[in-house]
Amino acid sequence: MADSSSSRWNMLKSACPTREILDRIADKWTMLVILSLGEETLRFTQLRARIEGVSQKMLTQTLRGMESDGLILRTVYPTVPVTVEYSLTPLGHSLARTVDVVREWAYGHIGEILLARQEYNDRETPRVGIG
Repeated sequence: MADSSSSRWNMLKSACPTREILDRIADKWTMLVILSLGEETLRFTQLRARIEGVSQKMLTQTLRGMESDGLILRTVYPTVPVTVEYSLTPLGHSLARTVDVVREWAYGHIGEILLARQEYNDRETPRVGIG
């Protein structure tokens, strides 16, 4: 059951256990897995194909961490070879709503961010040969 009392936790303190949760959910691979599993159950190979750039090792580590945190359910079917499927738990679905908000924010502001980066780079690039 969720604890609505935020007075128990302070993410700004180094000993706060919520920092571990922040590390997990702020990880790009975790966010991409959550987005991938938001609407459907997928097998490992399907997840890896959907999430471009993730290595087998990193996806395995991410899925294990998410499973240990109760965000995903790993279901093993006794087939030859073994079939393993991943789906979001109710806790994972609750986080998926927040991840979707972050995704929409990123889509809505990417133009501004790219422009700001370009302006920053233009300011910071040394002017070689101009006296």
